Amino acid sequence: MPHITIDYSGELEAAFDRRAFVRELHPMVLARTGSAGVCKTFCRPAAETYAGEGEAGPVAFVHVEVGLLPGRPEPLKARLAEQVLALLDKHLPAAASPGGEVIRSAEIRDLAASYRLRNARRAVPVPHGSGG
Repeated sequence: MPHITIDYSGELEAAFDRRAFVRELHPMVLARTGSAGVCKTFCRPAAETYAGEGEAGPVAFVHVEVGLLPGRPEPLKARLAEQVLALLDKHLPAAASPGGEVIRSAEIRDLAASYRLRNARRAVPVPHGSGG
């Protein structure tokens, strides 16, 4: 059920193995939060990000947001944010940035009360034979 968004500086495109990160992130989020269902993740490279200048050039940036149904205590969300950052550190060393520095952040938030989910499968029409 969790909704995850990963926004990151475009210059990390080649160095950030998002699939490997997400493969470990999904089961971790489900286990730590007791969520049911599957995680759904958007990975969004940003063409332009501004996070300052390091000694070697522009600083890259990654932000991971995890949206959960309300009800989890704040300490649990804070621990999960730290675990997400630790996993991100594993998959994205600072050297991945051309400027040699990557700022990382994580936010675990409650989904709005208006949140709804529908998993509808469209019926695919089956073509009939020509009868020929």
